[in-house]
Amino acid sequence: MALGQRLLALFSLGFAAGVVNANSSLDGVYALAKRRVPTHAHAFSFSLTSGEPDAFVISDTLAGIHVECTTVSACARGFYTYLTEYGGADIWWTGSRLTALPVFLPKVGKKVKGQAIVPYRYHFNTVTFSYTTPFWDFKDWELELDWLALRGVNLPLAWVGYEYILIEAFREVGLSDADIATFLSGPAFQAWNRFGNIQGSWGGDLPMAWVEDQFALQKRILARMTELALATLYPNASIVVGSQWEGFPAKFTNDSFLNPSDPLFSEIQESFISKQREAYGNVSHIYTLDQYNENNPFSGDLDYLANVTAGTFASLRAADPDAIWLMQGWLFLSSSAFWTNERVEAYLSGAPGKDSMIILDLYSEAQPQWNRTSSYFGRPWVWCELHNYGGNMGLEGNLEELTMGPLAALNSPGSSMQGIGLTPEGQEGNEIVYDLLLDQAWSSTMINIPKYVDAWVARRYPIKPLPKVALEAWRTLSTTVYNNKDTNSQAAIKSIYELAPALTGLTNRGGHHPTVIPYDTNSTVLPALKSLIKAGEQNPLLLLVPEFEYDIVDVARQLLSNRFIDRYNALIATYNASSSAATVRAAGKPLLDLLSDLDALLATNEHFLLSTWIADARRWARGADKDAYAAYLEYNARNQLTLWGPDGEINDYASKAWAGLVGTYYRPRWAAFVEYLAGTKERGTAYDAAAVQAEMVQLGVQWSNGTWGTGEGETWGTQGNTWEVVAKIMKKWA
Repeated sequence: MALGQRLLALFSLGFAAGVVNANSSLDGVYALAKRRVPTHAHAFSFSLTSGEPDAFVISDTLAGIHVECTTVSACARGFYTYLTEYGGADIWWTGSRLTALPVFLPKVGKKVKGQAIVPYRYHFNTVTFSYTTPFWDFKDWELELDWLALRGVNLPLAWVGYEYILIEAFREVGLSDADIATFLSGPAFQAWNRFGNIQGSWGGDLPMAWVEDQFALQKRILARMTELALATLYPNASIVVGSQWEGFPAKFTNDSFLNPSDPLFSEIQESFISKQREAYGNVSHIYTLDQYNENNPFSGDLDYLANVTAGTFASLRAADPDAIWLMQGWLFLSSSAFWTNERVEAYLSGAPGKDSMIILDLYSEAQPQWNRTSSYFGRPWVWCELHNYGGNMGLEGNLEELTMGPLAALNSPGSSMQGIGLTPEGQEGNEIVYDLLLDQAWSSTMINIPKYVDAWVARRYPIKPLPKVALEAWRTLSTTVYNNKDTNSQAAIKSIYELAPALTGLTNRGGHHPTVIPYDTNSTVLPALKSLIKAGEQNPLLLLVPEFEYDIVDVARQLLSNRFIDRYNALIATYNASSSAATVRAAGKPLLDLLSDLDALLATNEHFLLSTWIADARRWARGADKDAYAAYLEYNARNQLTLWGPDGEINDYASKAWAGLVGTYYRPRWAAFVEYLAGTKERGTAYDAAAVQAEMVQLGVQWSNGTWGTGEGETWGTQGNTWEVVAKIMKKWA
């Protein structure tokens, strides 16, 4: 059967784990307790009871602490409530510190009750599986899944290993391995292949070893999700030719889409779902399917749109009579000119009843779509915080909106909101904004932010006595940096040194990758950093707390990032005002010095290392051609961070503030830029933006093809002492 070399895009049988097929065993919660609080696990008991959905009661017993719950997820959340509010311990993206519980567990006294205010607590964006988790092993996933379960999440996405079953389904309908290979994308770009934005893999075909190993990893992930009652979201697929995406050459885009009305659509869909069940068991009835992610439908005709969803849903229900379709609502925002309200309503109407779909209102905190679509015309939907694009790392947030917005939406007239969730593209820093929203999902009243921040800091730095200045640092940040009311810049900030150097257009950007700094650095970031440093001086035990060290590096990183803008502006002003090459070079020197200092700072902490990203990618290599396979994986890892495409199609979208990346890529780019500016003065030539851009792309091509550890200063692991480097930074840049 010849379907051509460009197959599929909308066959995205997603995977959402556990809510619909909820696990009723508490074995997973007991195992969680043994993993995270091994010396105290015997003191905790759990029991399931009937009653209000997702509710728990914590009480004292002679043996310790008992959590009674109506769902497994509520038991995990009740356990977490005790650990944090009474035990003063917590689990973070940087590691679990739950073993810091007191030797003798505090009693709760009066029974503590809690209940979720929505049935769904969601986590993940489809692209998180490419921007953050593509090279994770099970150890990484174990921390993540425990973090999710304890915070009460019950609906996480589960994309890992998707390609294995997709390949089997394609083979079954007659596609050759050669045909399939031309469609699948590389490990760092699979999310957009699943969306139907790109096809093929620049840098070489996707190895079957990768497909097989990810499939094996997914089996372990789903087994753990089932234990923890994390409602797995299955991936789900839909031929008209799609559009070009983000300027990619035709061979890497223009994906073809199988029309849901074609009998082959149902055949592949049923095959795919049956193979998923054979592989993983009947663990979910929720399927994530995003048919038009940044690709508009073939037609805007209302009947056509309704028929697309009707055909898609009919094929889902033919394979699984209890199927629920979950979709990201991003298309209604990103292509709002196409998706008028009448088209949105027509498209959603194709699925029968009101409970056959769940829509993720992907960017609720800044650009919600639920309000302009009358609560998605009665369909269940989830209030989501996106916040992070591409893994940007700049400090930013709007804590007030995260407490007000979900409650206002939930209580609005005619609301069909049924969930609260996190949908960041990348999971990089700013952890407080995500913690707050997941906690708000368990509070029917607005969380008191000042009290919340103090309690959060006390758990994050579990040292007694905790210096008051540590609390003051976060009070400053929470009321300024994390109080951004500008909806045009409500997203993690991108530092301009991560962007390809240019004479204009870098500063004061809004949108999804803002570079504008919506606060005064000298009255916010700087005093917060000084307070954290002082806290470490007042109680040196803080210097042993991993999260304290992380935060010191992160806030110092933000200080240098903001200071870079001042030096950049000075360079551009000098260039525009001077005819001297020497003067231009002198104005450029502080930028380069700052980047060297930034690289040294980041190198002191394990969570800010390029070498970790590369090592994680290369560790998956195996087989006779292990070296070539490792090089392929490293190319994928490097290319995503830089060019994001063979020729810089989405240049710097996924940039990171990582040691090694700053020192071997960003600083050389800026050095080349300064030298170019000086050269125009020496030659008496005009600035040529196209020539600068071409040079920067060429530097990206060279860097993407590099091998870490072969260049000067390319080391593995941390280097230097955080406190010594920070002290130097304060003397030089404060």
